[in-house]
Amino acid sequence: MVFTDRLPAFAAVSFLLIVIPGPSVLFVIGRALAQGRRAALTTVVGNTLGAYVLVVGVALGVGTVVERSVLVFTALKLAGAGYLVYLGAKAVRQRKSLLPAVADGGPGGQGSARTLWEGFAVGVANPKTIVFFAAVLPQFVDRGAGHVVPQMLLLGLVFNVIALVCDSVWGLVAATARSWFARSPQRLGAVGGVGGLTMIGLGVAVAATGRKD
Repeated sequence: MVFTDRLPAFAAVSFLLIVIPGPSVLFVIGRALAQGRRAALTTVVGNTLGAYVLVVGVALGVGTVVERSVLVFTALKLAGAGYLVYLGAKAVRQRKSLLPAVADGGPGGQGSARTLWEGFAVGVANPKTIVFFAAVLPQFVDRGAGHVVPQMLLLGLVFNVIALVCDSVWGLVAATARSWFARSPQRLGAVGGVGGLTMIGLGVAVAATGRKD
């Protein structure tokens, strides 16, 4: 399996990458501002599950195909970007209904299962994550020791545990700030709109960036 000196090194690289706000963090923050703490944490769990599906895909060789195929990469990128824009637009449209949801302690009037699924869909449709796993995971695998797939699955699990903790912290901080806005319907509606616009902007950014060769 993975040598002890490789696992801490990979964990350190993963932490440095995760702790800096990126697409997943911005998505969670947008959800926290638009729908609150429960929706943010449920989104983190769904996003992490989706990301681990990517780990499994990379470990089984799918990542290499995506990394080398511009068509597949672009299709996944646009699918993920389009879904982010859709979720952001829905958050903006439903921003006036946020105050009753806060009073009830609910996730913006949306079921947890649906929120989990939406987080999963965004996580599994993130082509940048696929490319990162395809490029980084092999660098920390000891092919001479054998069991390459289990090694990659273990490394991917380490990455996702770190992401789960860090993204949850971001979500809780954003949700706490949202509670202050909840004292005023106007402020809450405004922050819900900001959360939705954040997700829309993130979707546009994902669609506009990445490899074009």
